[in-house]
Amino acid sequence: MKRVLIAMSGGVDSSVAAYLLHKQGYDCVGVTMKLYENETVGCKRGNTCCSLDDIEDARSVAYRIGIPYHVFNFTADFEGQVIRRFVDAYEHGCTPNPCIDCNRYLKFERLYHRACELGCDFIATGHYARVTHDGAQYTLRKAVDAGKDQSYVLYSMTQEQLAHTLFPLGELHKDEVRRIAKEQGFLNARKHDSQDICFVPDGDYASFLQRYTGKIYPQGNFVDANGTVLGTHRGIVRYTIGQRKGLGIAADTPLYVREKSVRDNTVTLCRAHELFSDALEATDCNWIAGAPPVQPRAVTARIRYRQPEQPASVAALPNGNLRVTFDEPQRAIAPGQAVVLYDGDTVLGGATIAHEASRSR
Repeated sequence: MKRVLIAMSGGVDSSVAAYLLHKQGYDCVGVTMKLYENETVGCKRGNTCCSLDDIEDARSVAYRIGIPYHVFNFTADFEGQVIRRFVDAYEHGCTPNPCIDCNRYLKFERLYHRACELGCDFIATGHYARVTHDGAQYTLRKAVDAGKDQSYVLYSMTQEQLAHTLFPLGELHKDEVRRIAKEQGFLNARKHDSQDICFVPDGDYASFLQRYTGKIYPQGNFVDANGTVLGTHRGIVRYTIGQRKGLGIAADTPLYVREKSVRDNTVTLCRAHELFSDALEATDCNWIAGAPPVQPRAVTARIRYRQPEQPASVAALPNGNLRVTFDEPQRAIAPGQAVVLYDGDTVLGGATIAHEASRSR
């Protein structure tokens, strides 16, 4: 009998994933990863996915299914690999995606290694994605439920990880998952999905950064493309590429954040049409099949989580980076975000956006 370590957050998705695997005959072990102390990130108890309520929800489901359950303390790993990366990215003018880092360094690295130590054959999560195998290699694919597909945040997975990972919800729709949870009497059957970054549940990133670092991020100048001062910003970490609201600038036409310069503490504003670019360069690439394309290749690409895929071509660069050129200019390409590449429902890989490669005027 194959043994599976199942990451259980206390939510409905991971609960149903555990139930389905147990029903299929796997020897299942449920585990919740405690990722941080609420006091460390300035959160009130009970407001986050690391709350005692969530742990008790996961424990309750595991007990109802009839599988053993544990809590693993990964707070040091999470702080080093996720929170500090998040802080560093913002302080360098980038827009991070900590969910990608959590999957990369915690779920499919730290938890995977722990599963190996415990003699498990697989790890499993409640992600909406699929893994297939053609006899030669493993492929990461989109979920059947396009509205819940989470393949974007999983692009960093390797062949070894895919070979030892199960995604039981990949073939299901969300309403089916909730129906199963209700039928099984799970107390979290109607529990709301988490929408925010777990360690910043109120969505106020700037306040979190100030609490966590103890720093006061200084005011600076809003400028236009020519360097003309337009006003004063309230700290560079408070702004993201493409932002319009909350600038406090009076202008004849709406202005948007186009660039951030940490070196001179300026935020460059522009009009809407100046936000569009037709190419980008990205670094820290992961090609799931193991090798970049030899020649430029037609793909579809996402530059943010919920963005519809866009037709493009990708080329590997001599420096190990990749260049993505879009058929149509894209709005607000943000350094620090991921660009993820697809061929139909197959995830080819992805990378971290470094900068625009050209700008459409």
